[in-house]
Amino acid sequence: MISSHRVLYHLTLFGLLVLGAACNPVVPASPLSVVTSQPTPSPTASRTLGSPQSPTPEPTASQPAAPTTAPSAPSATPTAQPPSPTSAISTEPTSSAIPVPTLTPQPALSPIPQQPAFPPAIALEPVLSGFRAPVYLTHAGQDGSGVSRLFVVEKVGRISLVENGVLQPTPFLDISDRVGSQASEQGLLSVAFPPDFADSGLLYVDYTDLQGDTVIARYELLAGDPRRADPGSEQKLLQIDQPAANHNGGQLQFGPDGYLYIGMGDGGAAGDPWGNAQNPGVLLGKLLRIDVSGAGAYTAPDDNPWLDQPGARPELWAVGLRNPWRFSFDRVTGDLYIADVGQNVYEEIDFQPASSAGGENYGWDVMEGEHCFEPSSGCNTQGLALPIAEYDHGQGCSVTGGYLYRGAEYPQMAGVYLFGDYCSGIIWGLRQATGGEWQMAFLLDTDISISSFGEDAAGEIYVVSYREGTIYHLVAAP
Repeated sequence: MISSHRVLYHLTLFGLLVLGAACNPVVPASPLSVVTSQPTPSPTASRTLGSPQSPTPEPTASQPAAPTTAPSAPSATPTAQPPSPTSAISTEPTSSAIPVPTLTPQPALSPIPQQPAFPPAIALEPVLSGFRAPVYLTHAGQDGSGVSRLFVVEKVGRISLVENGVLQPTPFLDISDRVGSQASEQGLLSVAFPPDFADSGLLYVDYTDLQGDTVIARYELLAGDPRRADPGSEQKLLQIDQPAANHNGGQLQFGPDGYLYIGMGDGGAAGDPWGNAQNPGVLLGKLLRIDVSGAGAYTAPDDNPWLDQPGARPELWAVGLRNPWRFSFDRVTGDLYIADVGQNVYEEIDFQPASSAGGENYGWDVMEGEHCFEPSSGCNTQGLALPIAEYDHGQGCSVTGGYLYRGAEYPQMAGVYLFGDYCSGIIWGLRQATGGEWQMAFLLDTDISISSFGEDAAGEIYVVSYREGTIYHLVAAP
């Protein structure tokens, strides 16, 4: 099932959506069916990381422009009277010289009393199979029916419904007729259900169209059929021009504030040749935050940090991202974790505490991980929100973000953020200790191509295998 150079095998035959950098071969693990024990970690598998704001800074060549306005604190819920609707927009640069807010967050300490021992021992149990290039798994919340529902997104343009562990024969949504999925990083990339889905019947998807451009669209359930969405009900909220076929981002997630967050890659190619990630005049290379609660397309929340800056896009929430491949909110604290795929050497995990008012600059393409990228040395790190964790391409080549475990079934995993690498199949754990330092540890070496993690309504975590078309339940090992 696996060659001796697993990473190259994955890249040439299966082409994950998120790969934008060359990968180094890694030592293959034994074939995986059900993993029942934790492998012996390498001597460097466990380490303690400093605060993202306290590494030794690189020499600075110049001071960045100061923000023109300070972002206001976010409201707990979307405003009752939002600003006038923003119509569907294509992104074109306006100016790359606009001052960018460079607020650096201080990590919010949300320690679990009497934290469990770290790292936990984990295993994978296969629970579903037969999917075609699955790239995401999620839930739609609790609807009071007692039925457990999972939604599995397939790259070609389908969303499958799983009820009480049984895959339903008819797709929940099939929009393969309008999804362009030929390139490795294109396709239907995610679905998000708003907090009021049980009442509204609305859902949101992110896909690349037949021209390769990003579409954020709203759909609604078929009348009288809660098991199917109506493909003819599409309302396009955003259409974003993509200059290349890679780095499309693609994650949608509703935050604790009820707003829709959208992860956008930098537009592709290599090294951000268009300078999108640091340009607030475009939506590429950013984390967006929009209000979709109204009857129109969407509005920009009135506390978005770039809202009043001339020439900047009002939808921006954070900048400096290369290709955010999966982000998630801690369902208890509201803290945000972002996995950003690196260029040639480093993969990173970024962090935004729930107390943040937005405006973070995560550094790309000034930096790759904690290291200078452009320029290769002497870069100016002032004001950048540096990652809380990174790993180099000796351990993988394309990070896949996951979730912080808040389920009840495995208390030994409580408070651990679980993430992995598509190329190597390694799964790591990351935890903020009571003193504020970040601890990262190797947890499991698998033989699967991890295209995504997923979470059900109860907080249990799943792992999606792109190549096999299999869904695994991530469990605590005996």
